Amino acid sequence: MTAETAIAIRPRGRPLFRRRSAIPGFTLTLGVTLTVLSLIVLIPLSAVALKAAQLSPSEFLAVAFSQRAMAAYRLTFGAAFVAAVINGVFGVLTAWALVRYEFPGKALVNALVDLPFALPTAVAGIALATLYAPNGWVGSLLTPLGIKAAYNPIGVTIALVFVGLPFVVRTIEPVLRDLSDDVEEAAASLGAGRLSTIFRIVLPALGPSWLTGFALAFARGIGEYGSVIFIAGNMPFKSEIAPLLIIIQLEQFEYAHAAAIAVVMLAVSFLMLLIINAVQAWARRFS
Repeated sequence: MTAETAIAIRPRGRPLFRRRSAIPGFTLTLGVTLTVLSLIVLIPLSAVALKAAQLSPSEFLAVAFSQRAMAAYRLTFGAAFVAAVINGVFGVLTAWALVRYEFPGKALVNALVDLPFALPTAVAGIALATLYAPNGWVGSLLTPLGIKAAYNPIGVTIALVFVGLPFVVRTIEPVLRDLSDDVEEAAASLGAGRLSTIFRIVLPALGPSWLTGFALAFARGIGEYGSVIFIAGNMPFKSEIAPLLIIIQLEQFEYAHAAAIAVVMLAVSFLMLLIINAVQAWARRFS
């Protein structure tokens, strides 16, 4: 059979010879991916849901939506959201300084941004509590002003800002590097002022990556435990976070009650991340 005959009889649109990939094919990689996700994510989450299902509907509602649990939800999600917003502002400024400017000690600042990734959360919590306590270096300066930074919701927010900042900085930094200075210079040559260049050119280009960093910082804040418990004060109805309430239920051997609270947190977290991802897709479509 000649090559012309083979091309003539082969189905239209299908190549005569399929190029072999150097990496494993779609079937193998998809199978490995689904297996790993099932073992690490789906099966543990399903086990939590099954444990919570041991409660009757009335028991589930009584445990998961008690006044103490609702107070913990409000603090956990509220502080995580506020901390993500704060990181969204200062993360952009930090990434801008690291990408656009050269200054003494830049390598040290760059390393300090990644410190929350490497530092054990318990160590971070002890350090923050020591620093912001009423007799600490920063707390002693805030106390005369009537500001109590530690052992209240403010302390929770401070801890979440500390652990969430690297997510925003490291997400925005590559986009800023790809955003050439020529774009800003072209805008300036056309008469655009600095604020106009920032709000009409730079920030729209950073929108999708900013939302990604915001979502990562928010998700980290929801599940943070080690760095919070030392500075929060852990007072029910005031400074008690939902992860701590789950730990308390486990220590009392109320596994189904702990699973019920975990299911509520999982559902709310999944819904909020789904909304953020939808906003990200919308922003990429119109960017």
